[in-house]
Amino acid sequence: MTSAATGVAPGTSGPTGVTRGASTPTVVACGADMLADAVAGQAVDVQRVDWRPPMPGTEAHLATVATDPRRPEANRRAVAAMLGVTAHLVDVAPAAEVLGLERGQFLHAGPPIDWERASGPLRGALMGGAALEGLVDDPEDAVALFESGRDVSLEPCHHRSAVGPMAGVVTPSMWMWVLEDRATGRRTYCSLNEGLGKVLRYGAYGPEVLDRLRWMGDVLGPLLQAAVRGTEEATDVTGILTQMLQMGDEAHNRNRAGTLMLLRDLSPAMVGAGFDAADVAAALRFVGGNDHFFLNLAMPACKLALDAGRDVPGSTMVVAMARNGTDFGIQVSGTGDEWFTGPAQVAEGLFLGDYGPDDANADIGDSAITETAGIGGFAMATAPAIVRLVGGTVPDALATTRRMHEITLAENPRWSVPVLEFQGTPTGIDVTRVCRTGILPQINTGMAGRVAGVGQVGAGLVTPPAEIFPQALAALAARAAQASAGRSL
Repeated sequence: MTSAATGVAPGTSGPTGVTRGASTPTVVACGADMLADAVAGQAVDVQRVDWRPPMPGTEAHLATVATDPRRPEANRRAVAAMLGVTAHLVDVAPAAEVLGLERGQFLHAGPPIDWERASGPLRGALMGGAALEGLVDDPEDAVALFESGRDVSLEPCHHRSAVGPMAGVVTPSMWMWVLEDRATGRRTYCSLNEGLGKVLRYGAYGPEVLDRLRWMGDVLGPLLQAAVRGTEEATDVTGILTQMLQMGDEAHNRNRAGTLMLLRDLSPAMVGAGFDAADVAAALRFVGGNDHFFLNLAMPACKLALDAGRDVPGSTMVVAMARNGTDFGIQVSGTGDEWFTGPAQVAEGLFLGDYGPDDANADIGDSAITETAGIGGFAMATAPAIVRLVGGTVPDALATTRRMHEITLAENPRWSVPVLEFQGTPTGIDVTRVCRTGILPQINTGMAGRVAGVGQVGAGLVTPPAEIFPQALAALAARAAQASAGRSL
């Protein structure tokens, strides 16, 4: 039986996209809204589909990668490896000891960069780090040291299984969190969190910054080491992440619950470690008053999980997103250690005091490893209060998490979103889905002042430069073609 008006059987679709039910037609419309608006104006039910064409110039590479027979199993393996990791806090120790850093060696956030191209906050952090290590007496004197390139070297934190927030500068004397996946023995590392405002990671290097870092090296680091080593059961950082997402944190720019749970786990051992009571009290006040303290554990926990998904031939899963204040780079499981880079963007958000967009540096830091793992900006629906720090609205936060599911391979069953019926967070960014939809990963971030020495100027939302995903797709397509040629021989 067909409709007398359309000649279309009930429950089927005609050439115009009209779906016929028993009595009421529904139009499914995609693309421009002109047709949908016109039909809706005639009191017809319209279902709008948010369809977008692929990123320009990616069609051929998408076809090549889509037909790579390795891809489905490779992505399954990469995701399973990532989700199978549990990060435990096993030690706190100086970078010289656990990373093998020597005098004059500096780690930084993001893909590789040299002094000439370094942004203001990265330069400021390097200058402060040089003074901290006694390479210069005055941080300003470090400019000539780095310009000469003698007796100093720069290397990404990621190249040493580490991550660094914002500028990410690590020097040999800085104390590092040490996280371990006990199933494999793999480890990752991150420095201790200094707090907010005028701090080294935001490019500040004044006397108060260096005094705080020296106290962290002389008192806080050794005390935390004694506490971690003296705690009978190692802190399950992955487990804390699971709990804090249920408590209003998204583990990038909101870490209040995580910090307090960490303090709960470590404070008995800190008190019983035999240190001077005044030092213990100062350390407890510092950690308890620094809502971001747990971020420096969330980051290496995410890196530990993502590193397990690396180096799977044929996998299109992103395993790192990182920024050095000049470049934004990604690494992909199926392309090894290669970086795909483009210009870092300036975040849009809220500013401190009289600061504005002209005062902000481009996006910087390794902390986007949280979004890469499926939390942070991907889990904003768990922490709607985050919009008070980074801008936007509560509906924006919910929509962001939903939208990130369109570019990811899986959901993380450990990390769920209560307001979305405990749906797992979107996990495993897929290069092909980004290129096919044009949807870019959403990151929430702090903003550093573009001038060295200024410190933090605000916080906001940012996305990677779009061109880096087609770059990665082209590399994946080249490898897929090579693998196909090898199979045909």
